[in-house]
Amino acid sequence: MQAIFETRRLVLRPRTQAETDACIEMDREPGVARFVPEILRLVAGPSMDPEAHRAFVEARTRGPYPSGLGYWTIHARSTGNSFLGWGMLIPLDAVGPDIEIGWRLRPAAWGHGYATEAATLLLRHGLETLRLPEIVSDIDPANLASVRVAEKIGLRQLTRTPPRHETTIRFALTREEFSRRP
Repeated sequence: MQAIFETRRLVLRPRTQAETDACIEMDREPGVARFVPEILRLVAGPSMDPEAHRAFVEARTRGPYPSGLGYWTIHARSTGNSFLGWGMLIPLDAVGPDIEIGWRLRPAAWGHGYATEAATLLLRHGLETLRLPEIVSDIDPANLASVRVAEKIGLRQLTRTPPRHETTIRFALTREEFSRRP
């Protein structure tokens, strides 16, 4: 069972299949999938495949994931709970064993601190409530906005390159490090 999270500005609810179209529309907005090659190839260019894209989003929403993990839809309270994007806390690439945190927002939501606010909630949930030993995020170093979010929520850049992608850098935070934060 996934928790619902709320702040003064945001509500994070477990993502459902009913939000598939909103996720697909967001991925097609200019710049959204720029640093996510596996999505970019499905939404643009000669290998564009709308059916595969829908199947990917639906499979990721469905899981299965260990208890307390999954995808959350990020809604803005100020605009009638409109869809801003999503955040996730899932096994790395949906298989693990590492647990990854991630986020994707519509361009209209960029630059407002929503990703940092949502990711902070998910990070705390993972490390405090679920008592995960570590949470990671593999980020393309050219994706400066996501690098900044990772740093703001306290993830530290590791010196090693994750084995799955030579073009990303790994950020991580352990439960022990999290517990020592002021």
